[in-house]
Amino acid sequence: MPKTDLPSDAAVAPPRRQGPLVLAAALVTVVLWASAFIGIRGAGPHFDPGALALLRMAVGSAVLAIIAVRHGIRLPPRRTWWLIAVWGVGWFCVYNLALNAAERTLDAGTAAMVVNLAPLMVVVFSGLFLREGFPRPLLIGAPIAFLGVVLIGMNSTSTAGPDITGLLLALLAAVMYAGCTLVQKRLLNAGSDATTLTFLGAVAGTIALLPWTGSLIDAVGSAPLGSTLWVVYLGVFPTAIAFTTWAFVLQRSTAGQTSATTYVVPAIAILLSWAILGEVPTPLMFLGGALCLLGVLVTRMRWRRRAS
Repeated sequence: MPKTDLPSDAAVAPPRRQGPLVLAAALVTVVLWASAFIGIRGAGPHFDPGALALLRMAVGSAVLAIIAVRHGIRLPPRRTWWLIAVWGVGWFCVYNLALNAAERTLDAGTAAMVVNLAPLMVVVFSGLFLREGFPRPLLIGAPIAFLGVVLIGMNSTSTAGPDITGLLLALLAAVMYAGCTLVQKRLLNAGSDATTLTFLGAVAGTIALLPWTGSLIDAVGSAPLGSTLWVVYLGVFPTAIAFTTWAFVLQRSTAGQTSATTYVVPAIAILLSWAILGEVPTPLMFLGGALCLLGVLVTRMRWRRRAS
């Protein structure tokens, strides 16, 4: 992929050919991100949103440093450093804080419905601003998958009215998810190494979370060991490993297709909750999960136009 100093539209290169390794990396990403819901539930009662995000990112940054060193650190063009810092703070700090705080006031279903607006945003804006176009499989599959998320959310939404602050925080998380995915794709197209970019962004996000150091010290001192270990798990697997595989896939696929793949996460989260927490899904949740899988499958299809 050609390297340039400016993340301009001219620097956008066509996606690399996909293969089994890309699909395997995508599978690792969605499974680990789905497991994060279990981890957050295990740690959430004993860590406030800032403390949880800081410890998770501190652990994640340490593991990412090891991955980056072993892979070989290749610094991106200097003129993109400021954008990398903004992207890292948005993705690893603001997004985490907004999502953690939203899940304290919203039920899981409502939070999932709002946050999962993000892949649809990415599909639209990547077609407009990254010149990825609007492939028919993506336009059909992404709404089908989102409908599955809605069915899951309708089943788990509480009878009480939704909390406005929680809704706004979940919407902020969705906007940060979409915006940061688009910025990351532009940075990758501009010549940034995927592993180094993820490490630098995580460090920027961790630094931005340092004001919660005092809260983290108090939480670690009072939280059960099991809750702290859940946060460590979140830092190692759903953060360091999953964001590395996410960048690997994003560099070799379109932003719209990569983000639509994450609609598998709610379906996997249902199965993990069933297996680990003993929460038996309802028929409506099974239907929603099936639609999520079907929608993502459609987005991965390649349709050819008939020759006229």
